[in-house]
Amino acid sequence: MMEQAVEELTPLVGTRPACRALGMAPATIYRHRRPPAPRTAQPRPQPERALSDRERATVVEILNSDRFVDCSPAQVWATLLDEGRYLCSERTMYRLLSERADVRERRDQLVHPAYTKPELLAERPNQLWSWDITKLLGPAKWTYYYLYVILDVFSRYVVGWTVQYRESARLAEQLIAQALAQHEIVPGQLIIHADRGSAMTSKPVAFLLADLGVTKTHSRPYTSTDNPYSEAHFKTLKYRPDFPDRFGSIVHARTFCRPFFHWYNHEHRHTGIGLMTPAAAHFGQAQALHAERARVLAAAHPAHPARFVRGVPRPAALPTAVWINEPTRQEAAH
Repeated sequence: MMEQAVEELTPLVGTRPACRALGMAPATIYRHRRPPAPRTAQPRPQPERALSDRERATVVEILNSDRFVDCSPAQVWATLLDEGRYLCSERTMYRLLSERADVRERRDQLVHPAYTKPELLAERPNQLWSWDITKLLGPAKWTYYYLYVILDVFSRYVVGWTVQYRESARLAEQLIAQALAQHEIVPGQLIIHADRGSAMTSKPVAFLLADLGVTKTHSRPYTSTDNPYSEAHFKTLKYRPDFPDRFGSIVHARTFCRPFFHWYNHEHRHTGIGLMTPAAAHFGQAQALHAERARVLAAAHPAHPARFVRGVPRPAALPTAVWINEPTRQEAAH
């Protein structure tokens, strides 16, 4: 566009004044008028230090041999050097592989399976439990106590807990066995869900659950949302105003947790279960309490109807189904 404007002004004022007016170099216009002849591409001479075709073929053959096919060029280069052989530099090995589009992860590695997203449903208490372990800071740096918690997903009721010095499969096995016995779980009734910690995936826990007819499931790796109820419970614990920065001893930790779990089970009104306490939802008292709340609200309406702009108020609904990863409509259709 600029060259065309210069050419239009040139008959009037000349080439150089037109270039000055438009801010262009005269050399650009002259080159545009008389473009240089195209240059013939000259083949690049091969350097004297370059590998011969035979040497290149030898290096590629060694890199792709059964001995070195799973090794990086750096490993091959160092191994051959230790054996008294020098074929070429490590960079040349990479260059030869790149020319053949063979630069990739050469090591033979384990391929992890694709983990299935857990989709678990609870429609009543003692149908789906979730359990996890969290650390409690001890009196000194790098010291911890371990809090084990088993939670009923439908009612949010803590069915078992303990504070211990370490994370142990045997301790987890004992806690789960005690909770199963206390709640009289029969074979085929319960699913227990957990993440993939060492205690959760241990053989003692797996053998116990198999012997008792309890199904176990696990979260996908690095997916905390696959175990949301245990994670939310630990947040409730650690965000309490009286939760200490550190526990002075394991007795201190257990002394703190004992009233907390009583409060959580019997006094805490949980929004996820219609503002009922977990104990009320777990032991079948929620329906009666819900009906009583409805009666109280219905009686309050006639006294001041103008205060209830949406009509007779209703208490928060009780859950009928609780999901871990509820499938979408599209997933359900498939």
